[in-house]
Amino acid sequence: MTITLVTGGNKGLGRETARRLIKSGHTVYIGARDAARGREAAEELGAELLVLDVTDDASVAAAAEELRRREGRLDVLVNNAGVYEGLIGPEAASGAHMSAVLDVNVVGLVRVTHAFLPLLGESAAPVIVNVSSGLGSFGTVLDPEKNESRYVTPVYSASKAAVNMLTVQYAKGLPHIRVNSVEPGFSATDLHGLSGQGIQTPEEGAEAIVRYATVGQDGPTGTFGDRSAPLPW
Repeated sequence: MTITLVTGGNKGLGRETARRLIKSGHTVYIGARDAARGREAAEELGAELLVLDVTDDASVAAAAEELRRREGRLDVLVNNAGVYEGLIGPEAASGAHMSAVLDVNVVGLVRVTHAFLPLLGESAAPVIVNVSSGLGSFGTVLDPEKNESRYVTPVYSASKAAVNMLTVQYAKGLPHIRVNSVEPGFSATDLHGLSGQGIQTPEEGAEAIVRYATVGQDGPTGTFGDRSAPLPW
């Protein structure tokens, strides 16, 4: 049985990813800050719950200890929890904006990965999936043919560019773990509250995450891609 943790798994892309992985046979733990909402989502999905706030060292450490007690290992870590600060341009972007977003999207990812690495070390084929964004890709945001080039999002884009660099560094430093960044695509979730034409469903958005969460020992590592192709860094 594959033991999987999806942070931010009680809603949006995390929830859909959990649903798909449960359907494929994984035992999925969803990480959620709010115990009541997390419990409700876990019951509906048939998942397990870990109360986990990625911005809190003690919360993350307690969640890792609970998973060690219950399972003794972790096979797949999906670093999905994230925040989006909106279309704050260069003039409005402040240190407070940057600190708040980095604490979740970047420091939170490091905090969770660090705490759960010992459990991933107990797996025969460990995998880490870091949910990133095309808005964090230099090659994409500078390509006038890409939709991402229309947006100026210095805070969010910087956080996701950092996620991509972390992916490369983890992949280089942890060769026994498959570590990849994924671009789920612009999906209709409450991360940004947008929906409509040109915005895909959470089901479509989860496809890339699930694809990389189910790679085998001979799968890629240190890559960045969406559900159909590799993407430029």
